Amino acid sequence: MLSNGPFEKEFLRRIALAVESEFRYQVSTEECHLDLNPYYNPARRQYDGNKLLHHLYGCTQNKYDRLICLFRIDLYIPILTYIFGQAVLGEKTAIASIYRLRNELYGLSKDEYLLLSRAIKEVIHELGHTFGLLHCHVPSCVMRSSTYVEDIDQKSSSLCNRCRTLFEEGQK
Repeated sequence: MLSNGPFEKEFLRRIALAVESEFRYQVSTEECHLDLNPYYNPARRQYDGNKLLHHLYGCTQNKYDRLICLFRIDLYIPILTYIFGQAVLGEKTAIASIYRLRNELYGLSKDEYLLLSRAIKEVIHELGHTFGLLHCHVPSCVMRSSTYVEDIDQKSSSLCNRCRTLFEEGQK
């Protein structure tokens, strides 16, 4: 897992542990210093998730089995107002951002525990796509689509039985 921007080591460690527990893969964390200027859209005041994902995919061809880069920036793709994260189905690279996972953005009190919970779910969700998992209709499954932050709060950080089976079958 790469992190771009200042993140507390304990925050990243807890996300890595949750990912290890869910996918049974060893996770390492690294800090990167990616120049984000080429991905910024001044008209939207956001960063283009498609371009960022494409850039990271090009950088990681042989270095990692799977890669997710965690950001603190507001991400979008052209067809959506914003995104929490993105991955290309079955490919090995994903991105996620905590920008819209923070309570303060919605006029609520800062809640570090809730931010961590949301970040864990979003990272696991996007990595699930890299393993070929589609969006799920089981309300508690981490692979359920999340349009709003409240959707993230309502699901668990775990795969449902069906998604777990699909994941395990894909690892054979």
